Amino acid sequence: MNKKQMQTELTKKRVADAARALFAQKGYKGTSIEDIVDATGSSKGNIYYHFKSKEGLFLYLLDEWDLEWERKWREKENSYHTTVDKLFGIAEQMVLDDLNHPLTKAADEFFNNEEKTNEVDERMAVMVDRHLLFNKELLQEGINRGEFKDDNVDRLAIVFEGFFMGLGQMSRRKNKPEEALQLYHAAVKVFLYGVAKEK
Repeated sequence: MNKKQMQTELTKKRVADAARALFAQKGYKGTSIEDIVDATGSSKGNIYYHFKSKEGLFLYLLDEWDLEWERKWREKENSYHTTVDKLFGIAEQMVLDDLNHPLTKAADEFFNNEEKTNEVDERMAVMVDRHLLFNKELLQEGINRGEFKDDNVDRLAIVFEGFFMGLGQMSRRKNKPEEALQLYHAAVKVFLYGVAKEK
């Protein structure tokens, strides 16, 4: 990386770090590009050069959060001995990380914004595809190890993602992390074993 590229990356990081703090403090709607300009000393043009828009900047931060979540998971994944244990481990990480993350409230605000551009839809689709691939690989591992029955892994990956996306929204209403964790554990059990009595 040459000096100019290094300077560009440092500027981008400085803007992203300042914006993250502002979004966490003031929310998505409450943070303006002018706030970010004031916090960083960068010009609007410089911010738009790196991120194209406020939405683009927030999507960049969400993508960083997503990749950081996966990095944390990969660091501890081998401590779980079965794929079933991994599903419960993912539930725990989601409660501890996602519900306590400084951008959680701003992300809820962002996703509930009705005025989404094509860029937002496209980048969100990329994130969802990454989640589905993650789920698919994990569930296929369980099938390969004989822990799960051989089923349509693409469909299972979507169901699992749907469980956790919906649960993420519902569990935000719980004030205590242990209550949210109980919900996530219940969801994993329903996913694994269903709710119908055996005949």
